[in-house]
Amino acid sequence: MSVLIVTGTGTDVGKTVTTAALAACAQAQAQAQARTPGSVAVVKLAQTGVRPGAPGDLAEVTRLSGITEVHEFARYPDPLSPHHAAQVSGRPELEQGDAVMRVLDLESRHDLVVIEGAGGLLVPFTSSDRWTLVDLASSLRAGVVVVVAAGLGTINHTALTVERLAEDRIELRGIVIGSWPTRPDLATRCNVSDLAAMAPDGALAGVLPAGMATVRDFRKQARAALAPRWGGTFDWPAFQAAVRP
Repeated sequence: MSVLIVTGTGTDVGKTVTTAALAACAQAQAQAQARTPGSVAVVKLAQTGVRPGAPGDLAEVTRLSGITEVHEFARYPDPLSPHHAAQVSGRPELEQGDAVMRVLDLESRHDLVVIEGAGGLLVPFTSSDRWTLVDLASSLRAGVVVVVAAGLGTINHTALTVERLAEDRIELRGIVIGSWPTRPDLATRCNVSDLAAMAPDGALAGVLPAGMATVRDFRKQARAALAPRWGGTFDWPAFQAAVRP
């Protein structure tokens, strides 16, 4: 049993699609090994910018991956960081202790719990103690996958995230490019080697093509986009050679 936290270097880098891809591949692995169909659960700690009753990120995860064991711990209608969204809405903040206990309960009943964060690594969930994914990962002894952008600016954002994980002795499980453009420019192709140098074993855990959320066979495409250790078939050496400037 394990917990995997998915964070990003910021908003709109592909966290939800990556979460769905990781969960779908883990579910396929579990089914292939004759384990229970509900062996993978997905958690969204705090959904912001979505009204009550409207479909949020977990609805997208279910649509793409087919996984229905999904759990949203808090929801706020304003598109803000969780601590500000809670404050503006007057709704209760998501307390760290409550989040930890709920994740541990899910972990006891599943082979894998995949947690999608909100924004980046250090976005606060409360205004009082300002706990972040760093605190959650430490409490749960969970590994972290970092979803990154492909283009100009990603080296600095990724390095800051990776360095903070190292400072707190949190295991970096992988770096995934959340949206690889159809026609990558020179900066994007140059960034690949720098991103890989920050990743475990010097290799990216996956590269998801742009538009993954609209493909017909998402689960098949997810396997092609993720490395074998995540249940995929992504060929890192071949990709690296193909995009080398």
